[in-house]
Amino acid sequence: MLTPIGAPIMANPEFDAEPDAVRELLTLQRRSADALAGFVTMVEKAEPEFRPVVDRFRALHNRHNAALTAMLIRHGQEPDAEGSFMGSLNKAMVSLRALFDDIDGSSMDSIRKGEEPVLDAFDDALAAPGLPPADAMDLKALRDELTLLLLDTRHAEGI
Repeated sequence: MLTPIGAPIMANPEFDAEPDAVRELLTLQRRSADALAGFVTMVEKAEPEFRPVVDRFRALHNRHNAALTAMLIRHGQEPDAEGSFMGSLNKAMVSLRALFDDIDGSSMDSIRKGEEPVLDAFDDALAAPGLPPADAMDLKALRDELTLLLLDTRHAEGI
């Protein structure tokens, strides 16, 4: 999992997020870390023809987690490097499914359902009062990237 290394950027009170926005950013970062944990395991267990699809999701959540971590550090917050209990649950569920079923295109419905809480967390963070405009622009771009990946991989069910 990527985390920024080095001295955190000095907080600028003019551009600091309000407490509600920070809380929503933390929730979003945790959900991204949870999704990343599941996709790391899924890449290991996926059928070879489906692995590139899963790896795209893993790479996206890795980048998103790094960006959200950096954003939280800029606001003087301690990101959650490990995510929540859901990350461990995601890994366990993927491993269990791999025992009884293939991790292939038939997994796309589960992947889409698993991305819903991440998309909801983006929406909650974007709607939070006190989110700096620059952060809102960055979050919209990240959300759009996830939405586009979901659209781009809708054909993957047949893999």
